[in-house]
Amino acid sequence: MKFQNRADAGCALADALAPRAKKGALVLGIPRGGVVLADIVAARLGAGFDIVIPRKMGAPGNEELAIGAVMADGTDYVNRYVMIALKVKPEYVEQEKSRQVAEIKRREAVYRRAGLPYDVKGRQVMLVDDGVATGATAIAAARWVRNQGPASLIIAAPVAPAQTVEALRHEADEVVMLASPADFSAVGEFYEDFAPVTDEHVMAIMARRGLL
Repeated sequence: MKFQNRADAGCALADALAPRAKKGALVLGIPRGGVVLADIVAARLGAGFDIVIPRKMGAPGNEELAIGAVMADGTDYVNRYVMIALKVKPEYVEQEKSRQVAEIKRREAVYRRAGLPYDVKGRQVMLVDDGVATGATAIAAARWVRNQGPASLIIAAPVAPAQTVEALRHEADEVVMLASPADFSAVGEFYEDFAPVTDEHVMAIMARRGLL
């Protein structure tokens, strides 16, 4: 399965989520790419919309390799298997967590109006990204959502590797993936157009939604 672009993927994901959507549902997008899809899903389902900002924690000497992820309030997910395999020290994890929390707060100031509260408690939440690789950021975000007391939580994306989907099932009431191939190298390979989403694009969506 290959999507033309994020708009195409967002429409397809909305169609898959429509039968599951409950009244008062809230769609939460993960920046940057997931915000584009979440905006489409929320519009098509008549659901609420907002964003959450997890950040991947990179391995020593290799920022692209996730050892986990964190949210602004410190809610986190740490992959113990990767930590052990790479002999990552707990002190490094704490330093990396602090560094990423600072970046989250910078992004929050850019993307979302200061002091704007979240309205999650008691609602069906659909956590949306444009694709999931290791699952680290989705898991950290899902754990944060759980802490807010939602009625239920769905993690949804167009594509994720099969093993990641299994890991996500432990974090949500349901996982909705349009494709979960065993042969997976990167999210971008499942899109014809996977151009980077800019801060300005996210800000434009948030402003149009009255959240910035």
